[in-house]
Amino acid sequence: MGAEEYKQVMAVRRDLHMGCGKIAVQVAHASIAAYEACKIQRPEWVKNWIESGWKKIAVKVNSEEELKELMAMAERLSIPYSPVLDAGLTQVSAGTLTCVGFGPAPASIIDRLTGDLKLL
Repeated sequence: MGAEEYKQVMAVRRDLHMGCGKIAVQVAHASIAAYEACKIQRPEWVKNWIESGWKKIAVKVNSEEELKELMAMAERLSIPYSPVLDAGLTQVSAGTLTCVGFGPAPASIIDRLTGDLKLL
């Protein structure tokens, strides 16, 4: 069997009705911020993720509460994550939780967190 798969997952709130460009930027913020958090907490995961092709997945959630539940579960699973709080300059109010980046992490772990969520 091959090496463990690694991936990063960004979960985006769909209840905010953000435009495509806004979502793209929020996902980019979440990816970079989670990567930076993971470099500190789990550098071996970052190394393995980069070597295996930088796999990223975007999924959707329906509320702030769902994102908060995912963050709490990520804590329990020891998955590095980074929430994105919007600056409030365009489509949503300042401080709105729009998106969370999780990992990168081994697929066997991160799938326990986000494997049941629908793709964005």
